[in-house]
Amino acid sequence: MLEASKVPDIVEIAISTRPDCIREDYLDVLNRIRETTGIQIAIELGLQTVNYHTLKRISRGHTLAEYIDAVLRISRYGYDICTHVILNLPGDEMDDSIETAKILSALPVQIVKAHSLYIAKDTRLCDDYENGTISLCEKEEYLNRLIAFLEHLNPDIAVERLFSRIPEKDAVFCNWNTSWWKLRDELLLRMEEQNSFQGKKLNYLDGAALRLLDNKE
Repeated sequence: MLEASKVPDIVEIAISTRPDCIREDYLDVLNRIRETTGIQIAIELGLQTVNYHTLKRISRGHTLAEYIDAVLRISRYGYDICTHVILNLPGDEMDDSIETAKILSALPVQIVKAHSLYIAKDTRLCDDYENGTISLCEKEEYLNRLIAFLEHLNPDIAVERLFSRIPEKDAVFCNWNTSWWKLRDELLLRMEEQNSFQGKKLNYLDGAALRLLDNKE
């Protein structure tokens, strides 16, 4: 970190880690670097999904609780927080994508990177995929989940990624054999046709039940 901070014209350092690898003493070190150099710090956390059963199935080794704890600890230092999510994990459904967006919106998260799951060769997930133990949703379902995710996501959260990529030679599955930019164009077209936009359904925070009662009166 200290060496990276000495590179000319560096304005921010982003650190990617797991939610269960955040400790106060680590955050204190980052704070001293920020105060000494004036360089901003961003921390990227791999949540992937809020579904406990899916997290256990893919052997993430953490739950939603560790993620929330990490976000709250990091936010006290004023670092930007980026969260990585995967919206087509085996076992996840539309409701999981929506709930993930809601959790992020309720927390002090500034950035999100959404990934489409790819399966690399010679991995445990590859074995499960090839022997039929797991199945993945179709492209249309992923796009629908992505739209629902964005509609429930706080518009103040910057979206820096929508799809993942991996070299074709290294994968047994990636983006339904479709280039990422074609997926992006199809997503944008669907959103335009449906009058869809980020935050369209952000109506669940700040005493949502009370607003419903007020509207009935």
